[in-house]
Amino acid sequence: MPARERRKLTDAAVARLRPRDREYTVWDTRLPGLGVRVRPTGGKSWVMLHDAGGRSKRVSLGPVMTRTVDEARRECHARRAEPEPEETIAARRSVPLLRDFIEGAWKEAHFDRYKPSTQRAVRYVIEGRILPTFGAKPLDRIAPAQVRRWFDGFSRTAPGNANTGLRLLRHMMNFAIACGHVETDPTRGIRRNRRQALSRFLSREEIDRLLEALELHATRSDSARRQADIVRLLLFTGCRRGEIVGLRWSEVRGDALALADAKTGPRQVPLNAHARGILDRQPRGESPFVFPSPYDPSRPRGPEFGLWYRVRREIGIEDVRLHDLRHTHASHAVMNGVPVPVVSRLLGHANPRMTLRYSHLGDRDIERAAERVGRKVGALLGLP
Repeated sequence: MPARERRKLTDAAVARLRPRDREYTVWDTRLPGLGVRVRPTGGKSWVMLHDAGGRSKRVSLGPVMTRTVDEARRECHARRAEPEPEETIAARRSVPLLRDFIEGAWKEAHFDRYKPSTQRAVRYVIEGRILPTFGAKPLDRIAPAQVRRWFDGFSRTAPGNANTGLRLLRHMMNFAIACGHVETDPTRGIRRNRRQALSRFLSREEIDRLLEALELHATRSDSARRQADIVRLLLFTGCRRGEIVGLRWSEVRGDALALADAKTGPRQVPLNAHARGILDRQPRGESPFVFPSPYDPSRPRGPEFGLWYRVRREIGIEDVRLHDLRHTHASHAVMNGVPVPVVSRLLGHANPRMTLRYSHLGDRDIERAAERVGRKVGALLGLP
């Protein structure tokens, strides 16, 4: 954001101001908060910054030709001395705090209609990121600059989650506009972080090293064994992390998983022999979950996966995320000739276009096959 243009305003200095391609304002150094706005058409007007309940508001004082600099300064002083109208104070008091708005109108209109898995994810972002920064603020006191600082700080550590948080806050603010609490969306103009079209996936050699490392660590403790089995299942099924961590025994149906609350709704996930073997060796207790929390069997495991971070560091794949095991499953399916529409069904994509990201991977094998065929035919014809 460019620095504010400041100078000591005099009648002569104001007369010399010329229009530019875009509107600009020159602020007085003698009386901070008083300025001259110059439009591209050449029109000039006095403006002042007025504090309205702790929030700065720009107020027009009329065209430059109607008063001198001294008169504009006096009027600015006079307006700042005026008490705020009672109706303005009352209107501001009626604007709810963001936390009350979330738990009230927004929850009833939107949150309560989400699926349970979506509610858990949304609640995590609200409680962990949105409420600590904006929860105690009235809706009309959430400023664009504050949102920008929050988003930039969030993006430095979790750019993908920052996008989710921004999208959620934007949704709330637009609903607040529809409810008449605010006039503008403070998230407007903030662009989401760019994401790669296709994330990393493991090569065959990297998969071998991963499985060997998991086998070694799984013998060291019960917790390590369960974490290793979760990682294996992610690789062998292509499921999302939450689908495996929160997997219930009631969803294990022989040769398939009948996921009741997947991201895109209920879906079937076929199980290969490796995945079935992993599930068959899990101990069955009173917990409804295949991978229960060691502290509270009535709940699934928490998000901690220390084993994964140790293993990927040991075998040199620190740029690989757990979610990339899903990409690995899909990528190797395509490279082994599985049609893209079938891969789309395996992954549970609601939009088949999501799976088209993997279509070019099959082209590599096609090109290699064409090269092999070309060499064979050439040899039969006696070509060099």
